[in-house]
Amino acid sequence: MRDVRQLDRIRLLFGRQRFLSSVEGRGSTEAPSPDDVAELILRQKSAALALQTFRWALRLPSFTPTPSLYRAVIRSLLSFRRLDSAIEVLSNLPSPPDDAMLVALFRSLGHNHMTRRALQLLDELPARFRLPSSPSLKVLNSVLDILVKENIDLARSFFRKKMKGRGDEYTFGILMKGLCRTNRIAEGFKLLTLMKSSDSKPNPVIYNTLIHALCRNGNVGKARSVMAEMEHPSEVTFNILISAYCKEGNLVQALVMLEKSFDFGFVPDPITVTKIVEALCSNDRAMEAVEILERVEKKGGIVDAVACNALIKGFCDMAKPGLGRRFMREMERKGCLPNLQTYNTLISGFCNSAKMDSAMDLFREMGMDGITPGFVTYVTLIGGHCWSGRVDDGLKLLDFMEEQTVGKESKVAPYNSILYGFYKEGRMGDARKFLTTRMATSFPRATEKSLRILEFCSDSRISEAMLVYDEMVKEGDLPSVLVYDCLVQGLSELGEVREAFDMMNVMVDKRFFPMSSTFNALIRGFCRVGRFRNASKLMEEMENRKCMPDADSYSPLVCGLCENGEFDKAYGFVVQMVEGVDSSSLHMELLACE
Repeated sequence: MRDVRQLDRIRLLFGRQRFLSSVEGRGSTEAPSPDDVAELILRQKSAALALQTFRWALRLPSFTPTPSLYRAVIRSLLSFRRLDSAIEVLSNLPSPPDDAMLVALFRSLGHNHMTRRALQLLDELPARFRLPSSPSLKVLNSVLDILVKENIDLARSFFRKKMKGRGDEYTFGILMKGLCRTNRIAEGFKLLTLMKSSDSKPNPVIYNTLIHALCRNGNVGKARSVMAEMEHPSEVTFNILISAYCKEGNLVQALVMLEKSFDFGFVPDPITVTKIVEALCSNDRAMEAVEILERVEKKGGIVDAVACNALIKGFCDMAKPGLGRRFMREMERKGCLPNLQTYNTLISGFCNSAKMDSAMDLFREMGMDGITPGFVTYVTLIGGHCWSGRVDDGLKLLDFMEEQTVGKESKVAPYNSILYGFYKEGRMGDARKFLTTRMATSFPRATEKSLRILEFCSDSRISEAMLVYDEMVKEGDLPSVLVYDCLVQGLSELGEVREAFDMMNVMVDKRFFPMSSTFNALIRGFCRVGRFRNASKLMEEMENRKCMPDADSYSPLVCGLCENGEFDKAYGFVVQMVEGVDSSSLHMELLACE
């Protein structure tokens, strides 16, 4: 009855006409085929069930196990890390186990870091499994591979003593891999020399292992020399060297190796193609990258979305997002569909070029293509609107983002962008209201600290404000432009111009570019301590930032120079900007100083 139940279980598990016809056609008491039992064993969810199924099959009349069945049992037991049970099954085989079984056993020992047990079992092989006194080279190589991963010195000792310093190309490949992994490159060269003098000549895999190690250690020139020794470089050889040249910024040699690769009939893999594109684009040579991609395609290579996105980013970094969009259309025509990264890159490019209408067109196109905008998409667009002086449009997009991300964790970046938009447009009241209402709900800790800093600064308690700021940064909060602006102004009023200047640099690093009111506060601070040269340079920086100095920028400088008796310099600043600002107030300051 037990055997019949097991047979019914087999029918239930297989559920295929092939097995049913093979068993039911012979009668319910006839044994299933070894292949059917092997497949059933491999489908078991535990080692115990696999062994139970195997032992049940052995008890069936007229059932003869085959080597493939034993391999299935061993494979199943090893997958559950039942090494002792696997060894027991191998010991009870009607004939000695073949190399495939032993190699699988040793590999499993290696995966479980049982190096000592592997060496012990190797010595026991002849007696335990009725094998010849010397294991085959395949078995020895599997043990050598275990030792290489554990200890390269132990592996070399095994190679000399157990393998008598002999082996095939796989043996030397394993040793080369171990030497290069531990950066013993000099010994790798000795091994290469040994191979050249033996019957096992170095193959491309061994050369490539050494070349890769040299490139990883920054010795690309030596790697190139090793390649010159190869009779038949492989595609991998060129991929390694091209990638290495790109990494060290040697674009000329990368392109030389690319041409050699084409000459040999090879085409770089997608990863290498992407690195070439990135290297070209970083040197403002995006159009050459287009030509490279076209050649790769014509030669049957793969140009994936990652390489295309790298090229689009290159166009955007060159302030040519329109070309990037045209290339995206070409991608689509060829069947390489844009993904979220593609759209994010292009949207960022248009935002950085202040072309917000084009950015929003892409945003709407994403929805039509079934691509859900991510947080980065919203942050980029909201920031773009605010940096372009369209904070109200940014607010609408923030509202839409909040509707789409209900229940999800929010981040402060887009909210800080809205604050910057208000600051940029001089709407400080709206900024303060947004901080105390919208931001206070989602970011209570950051809002509370920001309000404390603003209050301390308004009371000229700058040292206390700086303590709260330091605490805020330490806790991982991102201060807003309001915090930076009030700290720069407060420090400047105290005459701490060095600290105020450093704070402004931090502000710029956060992409909060100061407006004239912030610059003017620091200019007043410099003039107050007699550092007119620094004030002048700061005004030049204002112009570079496209923030034109106004009368409040020049008044402290003109007045300070006059008080210092430097009337010619003072009048020079008046003349310099007379067409750009209302000069009447400047003349009044000059006359007052006289």
